[in-house]
Amino acid sequence: MRQVLSAASISLIIALFGTPVAIRLLVHRGFGQLIRDDGPTTHHTKRGTPTMGGAVIILGTLLGYFGAHLFTLSDVSVSGLLVLYLMTGLGLVGFIDDYIKVSKQRSLGLRAHAKLIGQSFVAISFAIMAIRYPDPSGFTPASTDISFIRDTGITLGAVLFVVWAYVMIAGTSNGVNLADGLDGLATGTSVMVFASYVLIGVWQFGQNCATNIGLSKCYEVRDPLDLAVVAAAVMGSCFGFLW
Repeated sequence: MRQVLSAASISLIIALFGTPVAIRLLVHRGFGQLIRDDGPTTHHTKRGTPTMGGAVIILGTLLGYFGAHLFTLSDVSVSGLLVLYLMTGLGLVGFIDDYIKVSKQRSLGLRAHAKLIGQSFVAISFAIMAIRYPDPSGFTPASTDISFIRDTGITLGAVLFVVWAYVMIAGTSNGVNLADGLDGLATGTSVMVFASYVLIGVWQFGQNCATNIGLSKCYEVRDPLDLAVVAAAVMGSCFGFLW
C-alpha cells in the first residue's frame, strides 16, 4: 500500500504545482485553444484557453510511478511499464496534434489518416507485447481468454486478441477526445475511473492465486498491485490538474 499512496501523493503534488507553471508558460508562448467555426458560437469564449495540458498529467504520472518505486525500493513490472507506454504513446500523438493546431493557427491538427496511423502503431505494438514476457508462473501481462470477472477458458488467439485490443484502445482514446475540453469533464471522470482501478488492483493482489495458495476463489492475474500503483499515479495527477 505504501507504493500506491506514494504514487498518488507524488503525482498529485507535481500536478498541483506544475499545472500553474505550465499555464503561464503556454500563455506566454501563445499556445491557446483554437475553436472550430462550424461549432456552437458559445464555444468561442474558450478561444485562447491554454491547450496541451495533458502533458502535465502524463509527466506527473510517470514521476509518480517511478518515484513511488524509488521511495519504496521496489521493482517495476512489465505490466506497469506497458500501460505507461500505451498512455505515453497515445499522449504523444495527442501532443503532436495539439502542437500542429497552435503552430499553424488552425483548429485541425493531424489529418485523420496520420492520427490513425499513430494510434494504430501504439495500440498494436502494446497488444503484441502484452501477450509476451511470461512470468515464472507462465502468466503474460494480458490474457487472450475472454473474461468477465475471471477468464472463461474461451480463447481468442493472438491475432483476434490484438484486433480486439486495438478496437478497445482506439474507441476509448477517441471517446475521451470527445469529452475533453468540456470544463474538466474528461479529467473529472478519469479520477473516478482510475480510483476504481486502484481498488480493483489492490483487491486482486489480496486475492491473488500466487500468494493465496488453497484459496477457492482467487485471481490468476499478473502484477495487480503494480497496476494499482499506475492507476493511483494517474488518479493523483488528474486530481491535481482538475482544479
